[in-house]
Amino acid sequence: MNEVKETLRNIEQNYHLFLQQQFTFIGALQHTRENAHDMIRPVASISQVQSYMDHHCNNSTDRRILNMFLNICNDLSKLCHKLETVHSGNNITNGILERCKLLLSHSNDLSTIRAKYPHDVVNHLSCDEAKNHYGGVVSLIPIVLDCMKEWVTHIEKLPRHMLYNVSGGSAVSEKRAPQDAPARAAISQTPHSVHLETQISTSNKDNVQVQGSEHVRKKNLNDTENHSGKLRGPWKPPGRHA
Repeated sequence: MNEVKETLRNIEQNYHLFLQQQFTFIGALQHTRENAHDMIRPVASISQVQSYMDHHCNNSTDRRILNMFLNICNDLSKLCHKLETVHSGNNITNGILERCKLLLSHSNDLSTIRAKYPHDVVNHLSCDEAKNHYGGVVSLIPIVLDCMKEWVTHIEKLPRHMLYNVSGGSAVSEKRAPQDAPARAAISQTPHSVHLETQISTSNKDNVQVQGSEHVRKKNLNDTENHSGKLRGPWKPPGRHA
């Protein structure tokens, strides 16, 4: 999950650099559209921008900014597919990913989408440019970034058992194992401790019984000796008695 967040932050940083050159981007689209004699229809798909760069771009500045736009879209598409390997999926998160994949499809029509507040990319265009030409293409990246941030927010609210690591194993089970180790050790030791206590308790009882038996045996022996002495009395040699 941290890797996903880091990738998303890197893409955002690249987008902020691109955003600072929005007028250069619009100028590049204007130049390539003129070269392609395609001034009527709006710039409505990623494949259209790709075609302009590949076949109708005459200077390095235009090529650089168009390529920057396409690279950011490609990075977002890769991240979108990677998110599917990190999460098992539910209705909300799957819906967000499906929308991202649709928006980033090269043939998808972008002409009707518009980035809303707090994004101001559309506000930097003239009314004609925003409505008829570039409103959709400049809105694509900020809308997708918002969707991916929303995906992360939903993921962090879900139970951890629904998360998976990139290799496909359970990330939670791996994290939980060290935490459960003391408990498992305690469980494994408990029978031994109980058995040891039982042995000690039994041994103590045996000692008490042995000591009691020894005491009784000595007492009986003393009683027998005393009784025997009283019956017989002291020994006297045979002879005439006075």
